[in-house]
Amino acid sequence: MHNDRSLTEARLKRVLDERIRPAVYPESVPLDVGVWQAPGEPVPVPEGIAAPREPVAPGAAWGPAWGTSWFTVSGAVPEEWAGRTVEAVLDLGFDPNMTGFQCEGLVYRGDGSPVKGLNPRNHWVRVAAPAAGGERVELHVEAASNPVILDYRPFVPTELGDRETADDRPRYRLGRMDLAVFDTAVWELVQDLEVLEGLMKGLPEEAPRRWEVLRAVERALDVLDLQDVGGTAARARERLTGILTAPAHASAHRISAVGHAHIDSAWLWPLRETVRKVARTTSNMTALLEDEPDFVYAMSQAQQFAWVKEHRPEVWARVKKAVAEGRFVPVGGMWVESDTNMPGSEALARQFVHGKRFFLDEFGIETEEVWLPDSFGYSAALPQLVRLSGSKWFLTQKISWSRTNTFPHHTFWWEGLDGTRVFTHFPPIDTYNAQLSGEELAHAVRNFREKGRATRSLAPTGWGDGGGGTTREMVARAKRLADLEGSARVVFERPSAFFEKAHAEYAQDAPVWAGELYLELHRATLTSQARTKQGNRWAEHLLHEAELWSATAAVRTGFPYPYERLDRLWKTVLLHQFHDILPGTSIAWVHREAARTYTEVAAELEELIGAAVTALAGDGTAGGTVVFNAAPHGRGGAAALSARLADALAPEPPTAAPREGGGYVLANGLLRVEIDGRGLLVSVRETESGRETLGAPANLLQLHQDFPNMWDAWDVDEFYRNTVTDLVEADAVELTDDGAVRIVRSFGSSRVVQRIGLPAGVRRVDIDTEVDWHESEKFLKAAFPLDIRSDRIAAETQFGHLHRPTHTNTTWDAAKFEACAHRFVHLEENGWGVALVDDSTYGYDVTRDVRPADGGTTTTVRLSLLRAPRFPDPRTDQGVHRFRYALVPGAGIGDAVREGYRINLPERRVPGDRGVGSLVHSANEAVVISAVKLADDGSGDVVLRLYESLGGRADAQLSLGFEAVSAHRCDLLERPSEAVRVVEGTIGLALRPFEIVTLRVARDQTGVRPKLRR
Repeated sequence: MHNDRSLTEARLKRVLDERIRPAVYPESVPLDVGVWQAPGEPVPVPEGIAAPREPVAPGAAWGPAWGTSWFTVSGAVPEEWAGRTVEAVLDLGFDPNMTGFQCEGLVYRGDGSPVKGLNPRNHWVRVAAPAAGGERVELHVEAASNPVILDYRPFVPTELGDRETADDRPRYRLGRMDLAVFDTAVWELVQDLEVLEGLMKGLPEEAPRRWEVLRAVERALDVLDLQDVGGTAARARERLTGILTAPAHASAHRISAVGHAHIDSAWLWPLRETVRKVARTTSNMTALLEDEPDFVYAMSQAQQFAWVKEHRPEVWARVKKAVAEGRFVPVGGMWVESDTNMPGSEALARQFVHGKRFFLDEFGIETEEVWLPDSFGYSAALPQLVRLSGSKWFLTQKISWSRTNTFPHHTFWWEGLDGTRVFTHFPPIDTYNAQLSGEELAHAVRNFREKGRATRSLAPTGWGDGGGGTTREMVARAKRLADLEGSARVVFERPSAFFEKAHAEYAQDAPVWAGELYLELHRATLTSQARTKQGNRWAEHLLHEAELWSATAAVRTGFPYPYERLDRLWKTVLLHQFHDILPGTSIAWVHREAARTYTEVAAELEELIGAAVTALAGDGTAGGTVVFNAAPHGRGGAAALSARLADALAPEPPTAAPREGGGYVLANGLLRVEIDGRGLLVSVRETESGRETLGAPANLLQLHQDFPNMWDAWDVDEFYRNTVTDLVEADAVELTDDGAVRIVRSFGSSRVVQRIGLPAGVRRVDIDTEVDWHESEKFLKAAFPLDIRSDRIAAETQFGHLHRPTHTNTTWDAAKFEACAHRFVHLEENGWGVALVDDSTYGYDVTRDVRPADGGTTTTVRLSLLRAPRFPDPRTDQGVHRFRYALVPGAGIGDAVREGYRINLPERRVPGDRGVGSLVHSANEAVVISAVKLADDGSGDVVLRLYESLGGRADAQLSLGFEAVSAHRCDLLERPSEAVRVVEGTIGLALRPFEIVTLRVARDQTGVRPKLRR
C-alpha cells in the first residue's frame, strides 16, 4: 500500500483549523459593548460595575500597560435559538499562545457575583442551556491590560515592567464580543480528533495502532460535509467510536492528572495583579468542578487562598464548598512556593508553620504533600523539615531543566542533611502546565525512568505561570484517554491518591538520592537583585530578635507579647521568599515594592525590639548601658541570648603602621595583616603559629562580562569566567582615625569604597564594602585565594552545612560552578581551616590552582556581590549597596558557625541598669538555639528550636532561665509529641548530626491567665 500518512495528517490539520473548530459556534449575534477605563489602580467591584460606560466596538484599541478597563456586554438571545446552548464569546484581544502572560478578565453578574475568568484559552461564558428566546444577557468584565513582558523574542529589555516607566498607549484591540450558539456535537468531534491526532504523533510511524487511527480519521473526514459540519458531526463521530473504545494494554503506564494552575505569586506582574489572577483562576476552576464531576483541582500556596478570602469573599465561598467536597484540594503546606536555597533556617520552617496552619484552621485539612514544581533547586534541609511539619511526600518538576546532567530518577527516596528521607516524585511529563496532549503523554511514558519497577506518574494539568488552570478541553481529553489503546491511562485524582499508590507500589525498591537537589541552571538567582536579598536576610534576623526579646520580656516582666504583629510580619517576609521575588527574577515593579516593604518591616521590627529591650534593660536614665547579644553563642562577656551591663573600659585597639613598599600593617596580637599600596590583602598571618592564610593577593574585586545565552536575571553561564578584569587600581589607600584602612576604587561608571579593619582580641579580618554600581551586564566578585588544600568546601544551609567539591572531576562536580551559602563557607586541611562569613550574600564559587614555585594548592573562594542583567528589570541593582564580610583564619567549623551568627546579629546597646539572663542556655556550643518565642496559641508556653550544627552527635544540657512545669518535643506547628523530663531546671537531649528539635515548655504562670489564641 502507498504511504499516504502525511497527506491524511495534513488533511486533518487543515479541516480542523478551517472548518470544524469554526463550526463550534455556527451562529452568532454581536453584543453591545460599553467600556470605562479605571484611573490608576484597580477599583472595588461595585464601583467598577456602576461606573458610566462609553460605547465601543470590536477592533477598538484599549488598555494601557497595567490598566483596568471595565466592559459591559449586553444583548438578547434570538427567539430562533430557543432550546439551544448559548454562550457569550468574549475576546479581549487575546493571543492564544500567551495564556497567563497578557490581558485577562473576570466576568461578573450585575449583583457583583463572579462568574468565571477570561483568558486566551478560556474566553467563553455559558449563558443558557437550553436558552429561552428573547432572554436578556448582561455581563460585566473587569479586564486587566497586563503588558506582555516575555514576548516571542524573549529577554528583550523593556520599561513595561513598572507602571512608573511604562507608556500609556493601548496594548490590545478588542476582538469578538458575541452571543453564539454552542454546537456540542461539533465540539465533541473536535475533542475526538485532537486526541487521535495527538495519539498518532506519539506513536512510532511503524506502529500498527498509528495506522489504524489514521484510517479511522480518514473515514470520519470522508463522511463530514464541510459545508454542513454541524449536520454531519454526529455521523463523523460514529466512524471514530471503535478506535476510541479500544482498551489500553494491561501494561500501559498510569498517569494521575491533577488539575492545576501554577500561579507565580509575583513575576512578570506585581503582587496586586496576582491577587486578581488567583480570583480569575479559582472562579474558573470552581465553575469547572460544578460542570465536571470527575475533575479534581489542586492549588498550593496558603497566601493565595488568603488573598481570595480577603479580596473576593464570593469566590472564597465557592472555594470552601469545593474544598469540603474533596475536589478542590489544598496542597503544598507552605505559605508560598518559596525559593528553598536562600531562606534562612527559621524562615524555611515557618513556610510550613504558616502554610499548614492556614489549611488546618480554614479547612481542617492536614496537607501531606510538599508541592514545589518550579523552585530553583532544593535545599538538603528540606526532607527533615517536611517530616517535622507533618508532611510525607515531595513533588517537583524543575530538576528536569538541568542543562548538564540528567537526573537519574523520577520516583525515589530523597535523603536530607540529617538522614531523614521523604518519598519524592518528579513528573516525567516534564511540565507543570500539562495539556494532556498525545505528545506530552508519549514523552512521559518514554521518559519515565522507573519502568519495570513502577507504573505510574503524575501530571499537573492546566495553564500556569500566570494562571488560567484546567480547561474543559483538557477534561475531555482525560475522559478519552482513561482507557485508550496506544496511550497511557489517564485519570483525574488527588495528589495524595497518586502518592499513596506510588508508595505502595515502589517504596521498598525505590532508589535513594542523598543531599541537595541542585538545579544545573538559574545559578545567578543567588545574586540578582541584591537589595531584595539583603532585605530578606536582615528581616529574618530582626524577626529572630523580636521574638527572642519579646519572649524574654514577657517571661521576665509580663511584657505583652506581640502575637498578631509578629504573625503578620512573618507572613510578609515569607511572601517575599516566593521563588521569583527573593531570587531576583521579577519585574522592576515587584522589586521596587519589595525594597519599600522591607524598609517598613525593618522599622516595625526595630520598634518591637526597642520596646522589649527597653522593658528588660531597666532604668534608662541611670547612665548605664546594657549590651544585648541575640546570637546563640556568647561574646564580649554576654552569654548567648542574654544581655550584660557594658564595661566601662574599651578593649585595647589594634595597631596600624605603614608597610614597606606601600600600604599598611595591622596587628591585634592574634593576627598580622598586610595591605599593599593597591589596597589588596597580601598577608594574613596567625601570630602564634606563623601560619599564612593567603596564597595570593586577596579581597580582590573582579569584574566579568555577564551576558548569558538566555534567562538574563536567572542565569550565569560558565563562559563568563573567560573574561575577567582585576580591579587593582586604587584612587586612595589611607588609614582612618580608628585604625582601619580605607580603599577607594573607580571602574567603568562605578565606585567602590572599602574599609578593612582588625577588631581587638578577635582572629578575624572585617571588610566593609560600599559599591555605587552603575554597570550593565557585568558580574562583580570578591576573591580570596587561600593557602589551603581541600577537596571540598562546607557551605552553610538551613540548620547545618553541606559539603560541595572544590574540584571538577565529574560533570556533576563541574556543574556546581556557582552555589549557595548562607552565613559562611569553610575550608579545612587537617587541623586548620579558614572561614569566610557574610551578612547578606548568597552566591559563591570556588576554584583551585597549583603554584608552580612550590606545588602548593591555592583554593580561591569568591563571594558574588552584584550583577547587572537587563531583563526583566532593565535597571537591576543600579545604585548604592553595602556588604559586610569577614575572613576568619584558623577557624574550625564551629568557629565558622559562631562568626556567621556574629556578623548577622550584631550586639545591641540600650540605656539601662540591669543585665538580662537568657531563657535557655546550651552547655554544648555544637547545639545552636535558633528560635526562642512564645507558643503561637497564646498559652504562654515557651517554644525553643535548636539543632546540632557541626555534623556530629551531641549531648545537650539545656538550662532553663524560668520555672518550667513540663516540656515536650513537638513538631514545627508546636503540637506536642513526646514528653521530655525537666530535672532541676535542666533538659537533657541527645541529638543526631544536624537534627532539629522543637521543644514546648510550659512555665509556671501562677496568677497569670493567658488568652488562648487559635
